[in-house]
Amino acid sequence: MRTRLVMTVAALVAMVTVFVPSASAVDSSSAARTGHCPERVNVTVFRDGGPPLLDWRENLEFDGRGMLWVSHSVRNRVEGYTSDGKLAATFPVSGPGGIRRGPDGMMYVNFGVSPLATTGGVMRFDPAAARPQAEKVVTGTPGINGLAIDDNGNFYLSRELATGVLKVRPDGTRDEEWTRKANVFGTNGLEIVGDQLYASVITSTRSPVVRIPLDDPAGHTTVAVLSGGLLDAKLLDDLAYFNGDLMVTSFRHGELVRVAPGTGRACVLASGLRMPTSVRVARGFGEYRADRDLSVTEASGRIVRVAVG
Repeated sequence: MRTRLVMTVAALVAMVTVFVPSASAVDSSSAARTGHCPERVNVTVFRDGGPPLLDWRENLEFDGRGMLWVSHSVRNRVEGYTSDGKLAATFPVSGPGGIRRGPDGMMYVNFGVSPLATTGGVMRFDPAAARPQAEKVVTGTPGINGLAIDDNGNFYLSRELATGVLKVRPDGTRDEEWTRKANVFGTNGLEIVGDQLYASVITSTRSPVVRIPLDDPAGHTTVAVLSGGLLDAKLLDDLAYFNGDLMVTSFRHGELVRVAPGTGRACVLASGLRMPTSVRVARGFGEYRADRDLSVTEASGRIVRVAVG
């Protein structure tokens, strides 16, 4: 959040290009010229927002039990919505960020994701509880943002202003060797697909998406380069895996970009969004379908539904 806020206020004046891992499969000239996808897309508002930036909703996740959980960074709370748009639950979390469902069915949310935070970590809550309450399971990790959890319960935390995706074991200890090898600077969104961790990089004017093998983090490569430089830098935020492709949010351009992980080819699936911060595939949420519906949070405060096809 802090990087996007600074870059938005400063109008990208202070933004600089940083290290991006190389990959032979990337065609940067074609990737930077991102056209529109052929599919028809319908964007509708699930929940209206408030004053831009002051009603910043940072991330979201479906629990598969009929609830959509949303991190509201400015109000320092996590919100739970039913499929009819009703706000059914709230509880306090200081500077909530990435939020994900764990393999144990519990929900996990980063805390301390705010410009003034001096510490951070991960909290856990039971989405089935009548009144959910969050408890800390990881502490001492300032400067984090995105979150991914593998099948073994390991946490992966992105860091916008540091090198290395941080890996934390289920017992709360850090895997320093893995983190050192996953030496990508400025990661934001994280998504695990099989044995691969995909990450968007927000601090590079080339707007890359990278792939980090879970069993060989030093072998990370660039999947796609979505910008040609400073003038068209997308400020990539969160991403999700949907129907065989990656869906990547462009905070600056208000886009949802589809990226083929095998070829790096990209197209704009949806545009006209208002500073999108996260995207997730619908799961167990009323009439929403996993093969059709995506939900997106925005720094405008809105939550929108993107129906594809």
